[in-house]
This record gives sequence, structure tokens and C-alpha cells, in this order.
Amino acid sequence: MRAPGDNVAPVIIRKKKKVTGGDGHHGGAWKVAYADFVTAMMAFFLLMWLLNATTEKQRKGIADYFSPTVPVNRISGGGDGMFGGDSVFSEDQLPQNGTGATNLRPTERQQARGETGVSPEGAGQGRMSADRERFEEMKEVLMGRGGESTVSHETRRHIVTRVTDEGLVVELFDRPGATLFRPGTSEPTPLLRDLSDLLATAATMVENGLALEGHTRARPVTLLSSPVWRLSARRADRVRRLLESAGMDPIRIRRVTGHADREPATRDPMAIRNDRLEVIFLRSDM
Repeated sequence: MRAPGDNVAPVIIRKKKKVTGGDGHHGGAWKVAYADFVTAMMAFFLLMWLLNATTEKQRKGIADYFSPTVPVNRISGGGDGMFGGDSVFSEDQLPQNGTGATNLRPTERQQARGETGVSPEGAGQGRMSADRERFEEMKEVLMGRGGESTVSHETRRHIVTRVTDEGLVVELFDRPGATLFRPGTSEPTPLLRDLSDLLATAATMVENGLALEGHTRARPVTLLSSPVWRLSARRADRVRRLLESAGMDPIRIRRVTGHADREPATRDPMAIRNDRLEVIFLRSDM
């Protein structure tokens, strides 16, 4: 107690208890970890979206963009890093029965090529380039631009050519007043015989296999038993026999198919232009 007459103020001491754990903010480490997690999830969902939104050809282009374009060794990535120049996807690094390799008894065509995916000589690209050059020469012959020809200009008006991923497509089609077959039959006209001789001559320029496809126009009425399937198949097979009679090796014919009226060449499914044949000179690697 304070003595009477003492004017000195009392001294008050306040003590604070310092807490060192439990309720603190733990620093900023959790924010970094959370940011890494969100970034990883965003990358994952972006990858899933890309896989769903792109075609096989586009995905291959993306993969080629991130892959070396200059092959150095048959089973080597060409680098000097931790793998000593070898790719983990080559035969020397993985057993030949798992992902990234081939089977237990791989053939020359099936061998994994390492990181680059191609042989040192670029054989795949070389074959495609050679095919395109030969196809262009064939187009010149078929369209009458490569010297003298016994086929008239009017006959060549029934030919359209185009180069696709499958190979060189030579399309033979009907025109008003000039058809390839007798109406409703698979009996060839003199026009088709002339075109078949021209095709057989042009085919001697290459050794590629062939695919024959028959197409017809749609009928004006729907029939219970539509004849267009049988008709398109018979016409494709008749062209096969004409080509073989003209001297083509039968072993070169890979397939003969009839597509009826399911793949029209024009918007009008009943147009005469849809009565056609497609002779496809396949790529040499197919």
C-alpha cells in the first residue's frame, strides 16, 4: 500500500507471452508449393485439350517440331549428355518388347530408330520424294503433255489426276453423251478401252501397287435391293481385267472395291459426273 502523502505513481509491469509455433503463418513456402501444383495442373489439362483438339497429322507435326531433324546415328540421339549420345528409346537401352521399342524379333522395317525416328539416309523421305517425281511424270503422260500420243484430246477430257497421301489418284469419269460403260451394265465402251490402254502404258513408268475403286451415281428412287453396290464392284473388277489384258502384272493390284453412290464427286448425287472409276497408284511404302 502507498503511504499517506506519497505522490509516487505505482510501477506496473506487463508481461507478454511469446508464441513460437502452432498459430503462425509458417512463412511463404506453402504459397510456392501451391503455385507449382496449380501450374502442373494447368499444363496437364492443356495437354489433354491438345490431344483431343488435334488430328494425328497435327500431333505428329508437333512432335517433329520438338525432335531433332538431322539424324546423326542409327540408334543415337547425337548428344553428349548423361546418356552418352544414346537415346533411351533405342534398342540398346530398352528390351524390344516394351513401349518405345519393337518386338523380340524385329525386322529391318520395324527396328526402332532412336531419338530421331528416321534412318541416317532419310529413306522414308527419299521414297516419298521419288514417288512424287514419278507421279508428276505420269501426270504429264496421262494429260498428253509428254510427247506424241495416240489418245485424242477428247478422250483425255475424261481424266482428272491428283496426288494425295495415299498416292496418285487417276479419276476416269462419264461425260454427257460419252460414258465409260453401257448404261446400267459393266460392259466397257471403246472409250474406256482406250483409257485402259493409256493407263497400262503409264503404269510401266512405276512399279507401285494399284487400288481400283468403282463409283456410281444415285438412283432417283429408293429400291428395296439397290443394284449400285454390285454394279460399282463389277465395274471396278472389269477395269482390273482390262489393265491385265493390256499387259499389267496382276500382282500389282492390291484391292478392288465398289463404293456405290456413297462418295459423290458433286453436290448432286444423281449427276452423271458421279459415274466414275478411281485408279490409285499407291505410295511405295504402303
